[in-house]
Amino acid sequence: MKSVLKWSKLSVFQRIMLKTDGTLTEILEAYLAEPIQMQKIAEDLYTCQNDMPALQIQAGQNVLDRKILLQGQHSQTNWVYAHSLLVPDRLRADFWQELRESQQPIGRLWLKYKTETYREFIASHSQTAGDLAQYFGLSAQSILYSRTYRVYCQGLPVIMITEKFPAHYFCP
Repeated sequence: MKSVLKWSKLSVFQRIMLKTDGTLTEILEAYLAEPIQMQKIAEDLYTCQNDMPALQIQAGQNVLDRKILLQGQHSQTNWVYAHSLLVPDRLRADFWQELRESQQPIGRLWLKYKTETYREFIASHSQTAGDLAQYFGLSAQSILYSRTYRVYCQGLPVIMITEKFPAHYFCP
């Protein structure tokens, strides 16, 4: 169950994580002074059976459903879980190939390929960890904070991302 965030109860860095339109990989590296790596949990390319208005696609188009962790390279701490829905037909072929074959976070690929993007913030909220608790060593009742946004390329949404992290992370 999702809940509205109480912004005044969040640390400054938590508010930055939940409201910024920048790539979390770079922000985390700066804050934690630790390189961040990506761990793929699941990746499924499928053909949509129904229209997806949030990504402006119709039934019959391909979508990549991707779940990853942003993890500290040295600490091996899972800092962020991210779930993305991506429209492959709206990406350059080389970008798409590297996205599928590498362990690079998508934010780094945007930079590498100098992809012009616009990010549209959709929502932030809190919720219980449920099945995601296993990735953070938490109980299922623990609270996660999350943000959801869309990334546009050439005027069309190319990806919708929801990023989540434990509420007790990044507190002073």
